[in-house]
This record gives sequence, structure tokens and C-alpha cells, in this order.
Amino acid sequence: MYLAKRLVLAHFWVAFIAFFAAVLLGEWQMYVRSPLSPWVNNPEYYYRSVTGHGTVMGYVLPTLVAMGFGYAISELALKRPLIGLRWAWAGFWLVIAGTLMAATTTALGKSSILYTFYPPMIGSSFYYLGVVLVVVGSWIWVALMSVNLYAWKKANPDATVPLAMYGNVAGAYLWAWTSVGAAIEILVLILPASLGFTDTINAGLARVFFSWTLHAIVYFWLMPAYIAFYTLFPRAIGGRLYSDTMGRVAFALFLVFSMPIGIHHLFADPQVGAGFKFVHAAMTAMVSIPTLLTVFTIVASAEVVGRLRGGKGPFGWVKALPWDNPMMLAVTFAFIMLGFGGAGGIINMSYQLNESIHNTQWVTGHFHLIFGGAIVIMYFMVAYELWPQLRSSNPLPTKLIRTQLWLWFIGMMILTMPWHLVGLYGAPRRMAYYDYTHPALEPQAITVTISTFGGLLLVISAAMFLFILARAKPQAATVPEFVFAKPVHPTRPPAVLNKMGLWVAMMIALTVVNYGYPIVQLALMPDASVPIIPVGER
Repeated sequence: MYLAKRLVLAHFWVAFIAFFAAVLLGEWQMYVRSPLSPWVNNPEYYYRSVTGHGTVMGYVLPTLVAMGFGYAISELALKRPLIGLRWAWAGFWLVIAGTLMAATTTALGKSSILYTFYPPMIGSSFYYLGVVLVVVGSWIWVALMSVNLYAWKKANPDATVPLAMYGNVAGAYLWAWTSVGAAIEILVLILPASLGFTDTINAGLARVFFSWTLHAIVYFWLMPAYIAFYTLFPRAIGGRLYSDTMGRVAFALFLVFSMPIGIHHLFADPQVGAGFKFVHAAMTAMVSIPTLLTVFTIVASAEVVGRLRGGKGPFGWVKALPWDNPMMLAVTFAFIMLGFGGAGGIINMSYQLNESIHNTQWVTGHFHLIFGGAIVIMYFMVAYELWPQLRSSNPLPTKLIRTQLWLWFIGMMILTMPWHLVGLYGAPRRMAYYDYTHPALEPQAITVTISTFGGLLLVISAAMFLFILARAKPQAATVPEFVFAKPVHPTRPPAVLNKMGLWVAMMIALTVVNYGYPIVQLALMPDASVPIIPVGER
């Protein structure tokens, strides 16, 4: 890396320190809701914690990781200094300022509205402005990724865009478009109410705008993990990528299918018609296609390595894989958690089955497996892979890394599986208190206790992660050049998979088709606004 080392390190350190604080908040929530602890007698503290935990995990951590990893990819994959370094630092400081604003108002109890905002609840305007600053800072990153790719293509007009940069820019464009929904919700609907310009809000319209962001943001979270699957994993285990083209197809399809699906989160909302709910449910099923393509391609890449290491027969290659390699472990764990979480997602997207688990602990278990499990464990590996480059250090200790990964995987499974079970029993999520002396709730006490111990393992694992990064010291030895995985059969991809124009156009068009009518209908509906509910001191 040429110019961006300090920039990437700054993004990662802030992201992971905030992440550790959020993990502590999450474990505290589990503890005080369990039979292990007497209730704190003030549910406001609980909802402050939930808002802080969700805001960091939903906005701060993935945004900073995507930005930092994106800047690293720009220099390492394109092999040229980052254009716009000062702008990149400006974007970073905007994210920091926004994070501090949102965190301060949350800690003071003025914005306990959860990271999904939940109108007609209205918190402090400083919380919303903080979130806006985080988004604006990230938009600078989007612009810089586009500028750097354009400059590289101008200098290399006939070259193939490196797969890592292709996925990086796809993730940037996805984020730029999906964040528009929440931005409109805040700027047009929520902030006027928060600033006292109006005492009512069109809550149904606000929820539809947030659904624009709510599910597609998951695939923005996923993009760094998928880039690691395709461009870091094969090389790390001593092999090559089975298909570069398949990676490009997956990134392109995420742009197309991940946007027009968010209304499946509003199945219980009466203001959206059943017809558009069905359309979004069907489109949600389509988003499984790039994930299934990815699983096939990465498993095939692993089989190539297993065969080269002497694996024989239908499954002998599995045994021959380098299981002592942390990347091998991490991707295996990620796929297991992605499998369980994805299976739960099929339940969530079904109009009929969703009735059984809507707003229960099942949903909490589902998205923690996807984000806290599959995504975060790959964030760990992105940091581990880049750290010797960023710190000019020797390779990180693989034994400690393996232990940290095992703790995270086991902790996440222990945390989330009981949530799925009690969700089927109808246990609601986001409840500040449960009375386990009630005969109907008493059987659930053991499941909450088990989840609490799973959360404790996650705290230990997160602390180990920071420890491993912090103990890496700069060394005098020269650090080897960083390389991304090469395909088994290097071929020039079709022109449509070396550009973004078609896929971005399809993303925008499908969003307009799937959201246009519900938004216009709700915006023009008379008497659709309801009184706001102030949260905290105003």
C-alpha cells in the first residue's frame, strides 16, 4: 500500500473498538433479561443500550470496515496511489463526528428509538443528524471509489477490472442507493418532527422509506465478506479461485436483487397492499441466487486445493484441506452460520410463515447469525489478512486466531439457537423485562440463560481479537507484497461483467417499480399522519 495505510488503520481501529463496546452492551442486555440478574428497575436503560448496540452494529462498524477495506483494495488491487486522500480523511472525520453525536444523545436517554428509528417515536434531532453525517461521510467513500476506478480504466482502457475492485465498487454503489431511503425518511419526515416544525408524522410512509434501506443494507454489510470469499480465501489456503466470472455475476446480481425486497419486513403493516407484499416476497427469494452461486464457487475452489493436496474419492478432498489455516476455519464457520441464517430467512420472507415468527426472538436469532455470525467473522479475517501490511508486522499468531474464531463461532451458535426456539414459542423480541415466575414463561428461563453464556463467549472472543491486533508490532523485515487470489483459468470476462452501468440501471429501475406506487399512494393518502411520541427530554 502506498498512501492509505494510516487511513485504513484509522477506519479499522475505530470500527473494532466501537464493535467491542457494542458487544459488551449486547451481553449486558442478555444478562439483565435473564434469571441470573434482578431487573434494573428502569427499562429506559435497556432501550438506550439496544439503540446504542444496534446503531454501532448496523451503521458504524460495517460502514467503517467497508470504507477502510475499500481504500485498501483501491491501492492493492489497482496498484496505484489512492486519489483523493484528503477527501477520504474528511469522510472519516464526518463518520466520527456523526458517531459521537448519535452516541452522546443515546447515552443521555434522548434517542432510545432503536437503530430502525420506529416512528412515530421521535428522539433528539442530534441523533438523526449524527446518522446523516455517518451516511454523508460514507458517500465520500462511494465517490472516491468511482473516481479511482475511472482513473484506472482511463489509464488501462483494455484491461480487466480486478475482481476485488469490481466487488468493492459494486458494494459502494449498492450502499449509495440503499441509503437514499433512510436519508429521505430522516430529512423529509423525521427531522421536521424532531425539530418541532410539526407534531405529526406519516409513520406508514416513513416505514416504507426505511424498508428501502432495511434489507438491502444487509448486502452492503455482506459485500466485504463476499470480496474476502472470492479474493482472499483461495489464495490464503494455497489455491486459486474456481471462477472469476462467477464472482462478477454474484456481485452484479446483488445490485439487481437486493434492493426491491424490503417490504417483506412490512408484512404486518396494514398500510401496504398485499400485492406489493407478494412482489417483494418473490424478489426476496431471488436474492438467494448470488449466495448459492457463491457457495458453489467457493466450495469448488476449496476442492481444487483438496485435490492438489492429495485428496481422493468423492469426499477425500475435504479431509485433505488445510484445517489448521484460520481462513479455512473462518469460511467454514461463515458458511455454516450463513446456512442456518439463510434458512431462517426463507421463513421470514414467506407471507404465511412470517405470521408465526413476526417480531419474535426468531427474527433476532436470524439476523445475528447472518450479521454477527457470517459477516463479522469475515470482518475478522479481512483485518487479519491486511494487518501485516498495515502495521509492517510479522504474520499474526495462527493458534490464537484459531482459538478466537472457535470462540466466536461457538458463542454465536449458543447465543442464537435458543432465540430461534423461543421465537417459535412466541417470545417477543425487544422486551425490557420477562417475569420468569409466570408459568407460561418459566420454561424459557433456561434458554435465556444459555444465550447469556453464549454472549459471554462472544465478549471473550472480541477481546481476543483486539488483543491480537494490538500486539502486532512493526518489524524491520520487509513485508511480502499483498496479492489477491488468481482464477484457475484466467479469462477475459464479458464486457457487461467488466462494467457497472447495466447493473446499476437495473437496480434503480427495479427499485422505482417496486417502491414507486406504495410511496406515492402513502404520500397522497389523506389523514395518514399520526401524532408523534417524543422520546426523552426535548
